[in-house]
Amino acid sequence: MHDSQFQKLPNTLYTAGQVRELDRIAIEEHQLPGLLLMKRAAQACVDALFHHWRGTTRVAVFCGSGNNAGDGYFIAAFLAEKNVQVTIVQLGNPEKLSPDARQGYEMCCHRDIEFIDDPRQAKLNEVEVIVDALLGTGTSGEIRPQFAEAVDMINHHPSRVLSVDIPSGISADTGQVLGVAVRADVTVSFIGMKRGLMTLDGPDYVGEMRYDSLGVPEDIFTKVGKAVVRLNYATLFSDFPERRGNSHKNSFGNLLLIGGDEGMSGAILMSAAAAMRAGAGVVTIATHPAHAAYLGTMHPELMVRGVKDAAALDTLIDKASCMVIGPGLGRSEWSEQLFGRAIQADLPMVIDADGLIWLSRLSRVPRVNNHWVLTPHPGEATHLLQGAVENNDTYESSNLPNVQFDRFSSVMEIQQIYGGNILLKGQGTLICNSDDVFLCPYGNPGMSTAGMGDVLSGVIGGLVAQGCSLTQATTLGAVVHSKAADACATRLGPRGLMATDLYPEIRRLVNGN
Repeated sequence: MHDSQFQKLPNTLYTAGQVRELDRIAIEEHQLPGLLLMKRAAQACVDALFHHWRGTTRVAVFCGSGNNAGDGYFIAAFLAEKNVQVTIVQLGNPEKLSPDARQGYEMCCHRDIEFIDDPRQAKLNEVEVIVDALLGTGTSGEIRPQFAEAVDMINHHPSRVLSVDIPSGISADTGQVLGVAVRADVTVSFIGMKRGLMTLDGPDYVGEMRYDSLGVPEDIFTKVGKAVVRLNYATLFSDFPERRGNSHKNSFGNLLLIGGDEGMSGAILMSAAAAMRAGAGVVTIATHPAHAAYLGTMHPELMVRGVKDAAALDTLIDKASCMVIGPGLGRSEWSEQLFGRAIQADLPMVIDADGLIWLSRLSRVPRVNNHWVLTPHPGEATHLLQGAVENNDTYESSNLPNVQFDRFSSVMEIQQIYGGNILLKGQGTLICNSDDVFLCPYGNPGMSTAGMGDVLSGVIGGLVAQGCSLTQATTLGAVVHSKAADACATRLGPRGLMATDLYPEIRRLVNGN
């Protein structure tokens, strides 16, 4: 998605439970009838359908049995009023509908609409658009076979698909596919944006996102607890200070990068170059002596020092204002020594890659450090959680089987253990500090390639060097990194994207261009 689309969406994301509470407050405390909200939701979907597929004449509406089905029945009725030929494929028992949803069903009964109870009997050859109103945000666990069969039918039909509130089969809270899920072309979300739509598998299924508040009062959004904040480049960059004319290299920090064990020089070089492109004033690499001379020839702007042991780090740490630890660090005795010395420094630091593995192996639960940024991918996140369990018999984690099962719980759990700012990589990258959870909505599959994480750690380190707070550096760094990759993919496609391709775009974005 592009910024122009995101501007249409709210910057807060909610759990399904929070949205149900928003719905309740609107109905009970602000006297907005549930029936009115249902009709407004249906009208929003009809408007979206004609906006995207003007001239549509044949539509099939798949309805389940909850309020999502009620939306579907009203959509069918409103379309019939516009002389669209409508077929309703109903998997639920209309007799069990809520009173509001039942009114939608009865309205359809008085229209020229075809009803089909068995999806296998549906003849949908001429249907141009399918409306997915099967399952709503309350779905949990693998969906039932009857619904799975209907989802499969929708996904294999050549028509366009509009999902009501959420694609059926996607968890509103986690973005997980619950066995099988509808692949929509357009999804219209109501009242509160569901956080699962923007992380894990969610973005692969929603198509283009549209949002309608249904006219609920703005003040209700303050009554349901903290929401996840969707990051926006323009907003973040507006807080990034301009450079004063009367400045020099030390005005923008002295960043020390520690890594690059023997035979692994590329990662630390990419990270250091990215830090320079992000605007760090002085960048120094502390690396294995075997390739210090080589690295010094790659970018003459970089300071490169070969360090044979931990003691050789002391002088470099004393001169540094912040650090990045981990790219290409390796898992040797040399690596362990350098890591153990580096994390004792009283400096802001970014820990990535092998640095995270060493952190997870400490002989006790790591001390909470609010002066670091940890940037794990899901595998490294699992190591961090496992390390906490193995090093403390009293600690129990519910997320060890699969960090991806609930990325929000995972990133918050890691933050509670380790402190600081945690960035959990993946589609819908999450960032958590002691107060808030943020979601980065940018990025593309081309980023699934070696070196991308090294570039990200360098960008964040470069922003810390320039005086950004750790949260500001982590959020802006994630957005700049992902948008740089998006710009590259837009020009040439995601396949073949290399981490070093991002450098010019990183420089452009940190200058607001």
